[in-house]
Amino acid sequence: MSDLPRKAVTRTAKLAALPLGFAGRATWGLGKRIGGKSAEIVGREIQQRTAEQLFKVLGELKGGAMKFGQAMSVFESALPEEIAGPYRAALTKLQEAAPPMPTRTVHAVLAERLGEEWRELFLEFEEKPAAAASIGQVHRAVWHDGREVAVKVQYPGAGEALLSDLTQLSRFARLLGPLIPGMDIKPLISELRDRVSEELDYELEAQAQREHAAEFADDPDVVVPDVVHQRDQVLVTEWIDGTPLSEVIAGGTEEQRDRAGQLLARFLFSGPARTGLLHADPHPGNFRLLPPEKEDGAWRLGVLDFGTVDRLPGGLPRTIGDSLRMTLEGDAEAVYALLCEGGFVKESIDLDPDAVLDYLLPIIEPAQADEFTFTRAWMRGQAARIADPRSPAHQLGKQLNLPPAYLLIHRVTLSTIGVLCQLDATVRLRDELEQWVPGFLPADVEELGGVENLMVLDAGEPDDEEDEQPAGA
Repeated sequence: MSDLPRKAVTRTAKLAALPLGFAGRATWGLGKRIGGKSAEIVGREIQQRTAEQLFKVLGELKGGAMKFGQAMSVFESALPEEIAGPYRAALTKLQEAAPPMPTRTVHAVLAERLGEEWRELFLEFEEKPAAAASIGQVHRAVWHDGREVAVKVQYPGAGEALLSDLTQLSRFARLLGPLIPGMDIKPLISELRDRVSEELDYELEAQAQREHAAEFADDPDVVVPDVVHQRDQVLVTEWIDGTPLSEVIAGGTEEQRDRAGQLLARFLFSGPARTGLLHADPHPGNFRLLPPEKEDGAWRLGVLDFGTVDRLPGGLPRTIGDSLRMTLEGDAEAVYALLCEGGFVKESIDLDPDAVLDYLLPIIEPAQADEFTFTRAWMRGQAARIADPRSPAHQLGKQLNLPPAYLLIHRVTLSTIGVLCQLDATVRLRDELEQWVPGFLPADVEELGGVENLMVLDAGEPDDEEDEQPAGA
């Protein structure tokens, strides 16, 4: 029944074409330069063709290939500006749309999951999907009680496709590495692969969304649509309108960008404290900027897709705040002790605490000021500092490790910062840290019970991939 390219040999061939295509275009570019075209013009043409192929292959395959593309798209702000444009256009498309399933496939899935009389559940059902993503697509409809709803339908064969794609992508992860300077691609792919079963389980997603919807029901700033119905691979939720964050990035006003950025940061840090869950898929396609309810009201943030969450029953680990505070206070010895205790520095490695502090301070610059403007230039500077093999930051970063338990919080935080840089948003980040992160304020200090987490960047490799991951940006 599936219309996904499901056979492993077919998907492998398509994915294998990506690095081969990169090499082929480089050869083509050399020929063009020999023929008289300038390197700059040829370089732009190569980047444009690469971006077009990247979107075409990842978008057509959906599954893990597109999931990887979405995860990568939030880091496009780290690319040098001269090559960012073509990638930006292609990657941001992955945040909102993909080639949809044929109508006959959608009907077959709904009949199998909701029953042959599935149409009786709806007063209206739009055949054309409103959005199509990595493992499913969304149709706008009207539930039998008159509520406007979003009907999320999982692609048949999505699980097989996810695992096949991510396994294949991991085989040439290093070839994809240059797309985002300073980022180690392999741990990202491994972490996405580890989350496959949760992503495919719409019952788990419905539970996480219900918990968020209940907690944020009366919130003036954040809107979470409630779950209306869920069965197997079909999820029906309340519909919310609004401007996709990708459109705010492309053409929003300064007021909209700043407001979206502030609320995105607030949701990131407040969610775990309020629900015990961390929304772990912060790409722009999962957020909407909603107009004020009242004439004198403020813009609100709509949050979608709870398929991937990190379960944090006690909220964000206290040591995040403790570590940030100690770093900002310049307490190099205390910060280094935390890193060693938590396994971020192996027992066999001896580092200079002051050098570690110098490595961390630029990364947490947004937490130092009352407000901070996140820009692509700032993100590129951080990426270049860590990616340059000649820099002290690169050499030190290779010696740091990020234990697996901390990988998801780390990735979500970095992804959110990537989106803030795309928004070019001025955000009072410190306000959110003070309100929602235990240990950030000096008054919160208590005796430490061990390191639970710390946000660090690194381009290194772990000695044992089963036990540790690099703290890669």
